[in-house]
Amino acid sequence: MALLFDEPSLVEKKVAIVKELAVIAARSEQGEVALFPAVEMAFHPTANLVEYLFCPAQIDQTLEKEAEALAKRLAEELNIIGLLAVEFFVDENNGLVVNEMAPRPHNSGHHTIEANITSQFEQHLRILLGLPLGPTDLIMPAVMMNMLGEEGYSGIAVYEGIETVFTMGGVYPHVYNKKITRPKRKMGHITITRPDLEEAKAYARDIISKVRIISQA
Repeated sequence: MALLFDEPSLVEKKVAIVKELAVIAARSEQGEVALFPAVEMAFHPTANLVEYLFCPAQIDQTLEKEAEALAKRLAEELNIIGLLAVEFFVDENNGLVVNEMAPRPHNSGHHTIEANITSQFEQHLRILLGLPLGPTDLIMPAVMMNMLGEEGYSGIAVYEGIETVFTMGGVYPHVYNKKITRPKRKMGHITITRPDLEEAKAYARDIISKVRIISQA
């Protein structure tokens, strides 16, 4: 109790978090709903933002169906026209807790540009144009990693080692064209697609050891 604010507050029981998931629901003006496969997110230990995203999520089919059903229900009950990203905590009893919702294209769907038949961005445009929703099937397992500004550097951004990434097949860098870098600022992302998710994770670990976003001297 000593840690609470001296103001009216809502206090919730702490959730024993095992994993964090996200499902993106796309809903058209006609009420058609398409769901992207669930993704699993790994957060940076101190920056409180997503460092890696893995698709498909390493969860059982029952839990995935439950997460998809919840995302679909929320999109329908909120009468969303467009995209709704729903983030979940998975607790120690394999239960789901809705953590966050974002009614827009979302960081948890950036991998869909290369990894899915229809990307979240194309889906959004289809909805705006009144076109049928596209299939959301996963083409190939993927890892998405955010490119973050290096600790101790602020100023004009320099993408050290990025040339190496362009020589690697199945590796797709996306630079956000932000001129100024700061520690842990999100400067872009890289998606890695491979037939095997563990192979994609190994590529991601190799890339993060080679690419740094620093500033001009």
